[in-house]
Amino acid sequence: MGRETLIYCGIDWAERTHDVALVDDTGQLLAKRHITDDAAGYKLLLELLSEYGDSEENPIPVAIETCRGLLVAILRTGKRKVFAINPMAAARYRDRHSVSRKKSDAGDALVLANILRTDMHAHRPLPDDSDLGRAIAVLARAQQDSLWNRQQLANQLRSLLREYYPAALEAFATWANGLCRPEARELLKAAPTPARAARLTRTQLQAALKRAGRKRGIEAEAERLRDVFRADWAHQPPLVEEALGKQMLALLIQLEAACTAADQLAEAVEEAFPQHPDAEIMLSFPGLGIQLAARILAEIGDDRTRFADARGLKAYAGSSPITRASGKKSSITRRWVKNDRLNHTGYLWAFASLRASAGANAHYRRRREVGDWHAAAQRNLFNRMIGQLFHCLQHRKLFEEHTAFPITITAAA
Repeated sequence: MGRETLIYCGIDWAERTHDVALVDDTGQLLAKRHITDDAAGYKLLLELLSEYGDSEENPIPVAIETCRGLLVAILRTGKRKVFAINPMAAARYRDRHSVSRKKSDAGDALVLANILRTDMHAHRPLPDDSDLGRAIAVLARAQQDSLWNRQQLANQLRSLLREYYPAALEAFATWANGLCRPEARELLKAAPTPARAARLTRTQLQAALKRAGRKRGIEAEAERLRDVFRADWAHQPPLVEEALGKQMLALLIQLEAACTAADQLAEAVEEAFPQHPDAEIMLSFPGLGIQLAARILAEIGDDRTRFADARGLKAYAGSSPITRASGKKSSITRRWVKNDRLNHTGYLWAFASLRASAGANAHYRRRREVGDWHAAAQRNLFNRMIGQLFHCLQHRKLFEEHTAFPITITAAA
């Protein structure tokens, strides 16, 4: 049929099947289908859309409660707008049409279609990011998740060692990243209990350090470790100590796998990110290395029309404050609804920029002097720098210190 009237599509997705509903601009249900989550089901969906006038020049917009998966990838081909509707928002729309709180998959698909019919202007379609940008997003998010997983496992291991093996924590305390270092993991495999650690010889300690890849100061480090392990420490009963050692080795296997995954994903990001056209601009900013820059690109994308202005990006990142006013009461607070990944990366970026940029450091100091706490000053600095990043990406310019912090540079001169 032709497209004399506007048509909207809603899809209630599930693991194995999906419900599809098409409505016109008057709210009349035109068609509904129950499709499977496979190539045959996707073909049936595209044929249904085509039957009701979907074309390359005039595609039918689609609302769905997810932004990922094969179904979304199929729908995003061409110029079609796909709207990822928050499930909580969809639940509120459902209550507008029924007070009985009834729910069905077919009904949810109809609700999603009607959301576009009535309030499409209030929702944002998925950004039109490039394939390279989306690939970098997959790698950067996976690498960030692997780091969080690694830290969680390291915390569990630390907690377990405190119960029966404080000598290990003392021995690794001077090393950066402590339990995540190859030397620490190799030593724990060689001596899973404090009793075994006390019997390690200098030769065995040196061999363990060499297996971990250490090149310098092996003899001195082995001597230090030997002294720590042979010091006077409290012990669990022998049977309990052996059981805890076996538990520790099981946890150590998981930690070693997490460390390997984090390293491999970091290498993949190092290889992919420099190929992106925005890489040079982002890496020109102080405090941004390849890993942090890739995480920022993963969250903001490379679709330059995604944010209308810098204020929209700042609100999305959670760096700009929010005002709550009612009657005579008014308060300005931090944002709680935000992109948590981007907000976390922004904190690391602001912290790293304090050493890399004199202007950023001076800006942070000024915020501290007027009464901001450390986190608030960091957030304010991130708010300023992400606005500058938005400007540079829009105008294809590199970061310039004297332009970004002109007052500070003049005062320092």
